Amino acid sequence: MNFTVGFKPLLGDAHSMDSLEKQLICPICLEMFSKPVVILPCQHNLCRKCANDVFQASNPLWQSRGSTTVSSGGRFRCPSCRHEVVLDRHGVYGLQRNLLVENIIDIYKQESSRPLHSKAEQHLMCEEHEDEKINIYCLSCEVPTCSLCKVFGAHKDCEVAPLPTIYKRQKSELGDGISMLVAGNDRVQAVITQMEEVCQTIEDNSRRQKQLLNQRFEALCAVLEERKGELLQALARKQEEKLQRVRALIRQYGDHLEASSKLVESAIQSMEEPQMALYLQQAKELINKVGTMSKVELAGRPEPGYESMEQFTVSVEHVAEMLRTIDFQPGASGEEEDEEVALDGEEGSAGPEEERLEGPEGLH
Repeated sequence: MNFTVGFKPLLGDAHSMDSLEKQLICPICLEMFSKPVVILPCQHNLCRKCANDVFQASNPLWQSRGSTTVSSGGRFRCPSCRHEVVLDRHGVYGLQRNLLVENIIDIYKQESSRPLHSKAEQHLMCEEHEDEKINIYCLSCEVPTCSLCKVFGAHKDCEVAPLPTIYKRQKSELGDGISMLVAGNDRVQAVITQMEEVCQTIEDNSRRQKQLLNQRFEALCAVLEERKGELLQALARKQEEKLQRVRALIRQYGDHLEASSKLVESAIQSMEEPQMALYLQQAKELINKVGTMSKVELAGRPEPGYESMEQFTVSVEHVAEMLRTIDFQPGASGEEEDEEVALDGEEGSAGPEEERLEGPEGLH
């Protein structure tokens, strides 16, 4: 059914009153604000009852005002601009009342209570019955219609109901739906916020574990460097010990060689003496010295393989294989346990290395 709009005579201030009424409509219940009216931080207004309904839907675990348990507050989003409203432990009762809006509502109601001729009126008129207002609702066809259509027209066999009844019912249903949708949106936003916090926590925990991992491996490298320095010092000590011994033998053999060479030179010069008497005066002494020198026993030479340093070979294959098995331990509950395990491992692995370190020092 098609409808036309019919207007009754309007006064000069009708449009102003209509505009004012639109500004006094609560976005939740779609009715004029009911006192007390609260103002949100975003400067939008709500009936305190509607604000409490939205708040309770967004914070189902929040204690009611009459509860003896003190709540820590909560939050919900403004249905007009989606701005997040954070409340203290008083809930919506902690929001400031908008006394200006409440005074405007009182003035508007006073103006609205004047005789009908002082207020602009607007009605939908039936197209088939031009003088009839749309005043009933056809439940069968789900359209508004007029009384004549029910008696004589297309809706005479349909079930109808008073227009205000259906108007209030559907308006209430729409208001409830809006409240549920707003509450649902707040819950979705809360889940999104929670997941964003989870992402941030994952990043923070990963950053902390990376730092710990770097510290553990740096400590392990420091242990290896320290052990390498100890082994190099042991090798250097053994090298110096062997060199000192061999160099002492070299000096001993050198001194003997020098003395022997001088004796040979003296003996050759004596043999070149042409006078027999003069030669015989020195020959006996030289013969005794040459005999003595030839019989001198020098210190023994280094035993075969003395120059080898293979006893300082270090086997690291098993250590390298053990290092390759390092992996994360999901069951580890704290850093102290990890540090104790690391210290135990260091003490246990130091024993064989110390034995290998002390072993070659006993060789000469």
